[in-house]
Amino acid sequence: MLDFRPVGYVIGLLVASLGVTMLAPLAADLIENNGHWPVFMESAIITILTGGLIAMACANGVSAGLSLRQTFLLTSLVWLTLPLFGAIPFVLGATNASYTDAFFEAMSGLTTTGATVFSGLEALPAGIKLWRGTLQWLGGVGIIVVAMVFLPELRVGGMQIFRSEGFETGGKILPRAGEIAQNISVIYVGLTVACALTYSAFGMASFDALVHAMTTVSTGGMANSDASFGFYGEAIHYAGSLFMLLAALPFVRYVQLLAGTAQPLFKDTQIHAFLVIFGICVMLISAWVWGRDGAITEIAFREAVFNVTSIISGTGYASADYMTWGTFPVVMFFFIGLIGGCAGSTACSVKVFRYQLLVASIKSQIRQIHSPHGIFQPRYQGRPISQDVLNSVMAFFVAFVLILGVVATLLSLTGLDFITSVSGAAAAIANIGPGLGNEIGPAGNFAGLNDTAKWILAIAMFIGRLELMVVLVIFTRSFWRS
Repeated sequence: MLDFRPVGYVIGLLVASLGVTMLAPLAADLIENNGHWPVFMESAIITILTGGLIAMACANGVSAGLSLRQTFLLTSLVWLTLPLFGAIPFVLGATNASYTDAFFEAMSGLTTTGATVFSGLEALPAGIKLWRGTLQWLGGVGIIVVAMVFLPELRVGGMQIFRSEGFETGGKILPRAGEIAQNISVIYVGLTVACALTYSAFGMASFDALVHAMTTVSTGGMANSDASFGFYGEAIHYAGSLFMLLAALPFVRYVQLLAGTAQPLFKDTQIHAFLVIFGICVMLISAWVWGRDGAITEIAFREAVFNVTSIISGTGYASADYMTWGTFPVVMFFFIGLIGGCAGSTACSVKVFRYQLLVASIKSQIRQIHSPHGIFQPRYQGRPISQDVLNSVMAFFVAFVLILGVVATLLSLTGLDFITSVSGAAAAIANIGPGLGNEIGPAGNFAGLNDTAKWILAIAMFIGRLELMVVLVIFTRSFWRS
């Protein structure tokens, strides 16, 4: 029988740790002297005590390592449990949100989706703004560790191809997890500090620079203004684009760079493909807007760069309402969001490497058809791709399309129109943030959706952020058999 105690112990510790992080927004409200600090005091007490009690109750079952089934369960339950407690400050705080809205916002934050149900962001207390940024920042570093440690070991969606990329985890689950997390965390904190200092140098207020650095490096996209990055000037747009791009690259390459090995960073074909796709999309959308306006302008290029970067990285910021640019850019943005960044980054969606593996497999099949007696082995980064990796990738694509269709259908059954249903489903599963249309597009938010739709989208964010298969496997009968 599956022993839940090791899973419960880790979850309890993480819940308690989440409660400790609530002390930062508490301090922000105290400094601002706005009278809202008791909200985070109450939330912290509830969260720390609950997490501590769970950990103590399960402490007698702690073992040296986790089994494969326990790891699957832990990976799923962590990302489902933390939003339950992350929602508490939104319910008790100035937003006076219903629990549905609060859970949606917390899930969107921790999965770094960036979809929001709140408006009037400028008037929110500093603590709430910082809490939204903190949730995204924690979710960003958390998903990197999951992508680098858990998913390759769990052989999910082709991620096993990265088992020896920079860190060899050996035969057991997580024997070097601490070392991997430590190295990644140093890079993550360094990028966040550099981003905050850059924003501040270009004129952003210090507090906003901190929060936006947290939501930029995590590719989360929750802003402190209803206008998102349309509230800021051109220098900040370029700075934001740069750091979103950096956050969408594999963090293991930065670790290797700091160790004195720059070659993997510059020879990574995944990075090459990502930057080529990014460049092509920017030029196509810039050319479209230039043609529409009848003039080549810097502002059109800048808005193309910023918004393409934001969508392809899954950040979800907006510097302009690109719904007004015409049909072609809108269609482009929809498909750009389904590409995503690199594996092992804070970016989301399908990921570039899966498309590369898919193309390699198709090329191999075409050659096989042309020369039936030949042997053609698909390759990635110069290495042969094993059949189990290809099977995993194909299963991921099929699952992604099927889940997208199911979520879009369920949303339509709640009364949403076709564009809102399809783009909302894609935005949630790919963890992009904004959808398309007037309601959930870059100039809107998700506040007007009915509660049923919000719960559907929240669950879709959770499934999408964990690469689909991690969640789906725990619903199989064989998983629960002893």
